[in-house]
Amino acid sequence: MSFYKKTKKAIDGKWYPQGVTVGRPVTTREVAEQLARLSSLSRGDVYSVLSELGGVLAHYMAQGRTVKLEGMGTFFYTPDMKGQGVDTPQEVSARQIRGTHVRFIPETRRAANKSITARTLVPPGVEWLDIEEEAATRRQP
Repeated sequence: MSFYKKTKKAIDGKWYPQGVTVGRPVTTREVAEQLARLSSLSRGDVYSVLSELGGVLAHYMAQGRTVKLEGMGTFFYTPDMKGQGVDTPQEVSARQIRGTHVRFIPETRRAANKSITARTLVPPGVEWLDIEEEAATRRQP
C-alpha cells in the first residue's frame, strides 16, 4: 500500500494528495537479502554487485549514454539550467548548465495498440491510503 497526505498548493490554493513514505528507507543489505532468497546467489555476492551498481551507471551515463536495466527501467542524465535561458541558438552554451540530474523512467509493457499495460515497479492494484486517517485508525483501541 502507498500513503498520501492532503496538501494545499500555493500556486492555485487547491488541495491535492501528495505521496509520502513511511518508516526508514530499505537498505542495500535488505535488498541484497531479498534478492539472495530469490536467486542462487549469496547475500554477500548480491550486496557486492549492488554496492558497485551506482558507479557503473555513472560511468556509462558520463559517456552520454542511457542505461536500460531490463525489468527495472532506464537511467539518464539531464542538465539543470535554473532559468538560464538565452534569446538565440548562438548564445546556447554549457555555461548555462548549473547541475546534473539523474532521471529514471520505469520499464513499461505495451499492448498491440501501444497502450501501457504494466509498469514493472508498480504492481497492479496499488492501494493509496490517507496517512492521517490510517494513523488515527491505529491509535484507536
